Amino acid sequence: MMIHGFPELVIGDVLIAPFVTYALVALVIFLLLRRVLLRVNFESFFSNPPVALLSVYVTVLATLIVLF
Repeated sequence: MMIHGFPELVIGDVLIAPFVTYALVALVIFLLLRRVLLRVNFESFFSNPPVALLSVYVTVLATLIVLF
């Protein structure tokens, strides 16, 4: 069993949980990925495009958490 040591991000003597760091990195990746998805008309495949985009963000976030 692997145990990760999750270092907290420290900004001005304030500890920020690793999840917040993952969420921000996932947001940056998602915004870059969203441009590509809009060019290939990704939203036209779904009846509720905002939910589909949210699912992409959650998938990116979960992938980051599992990999790192």
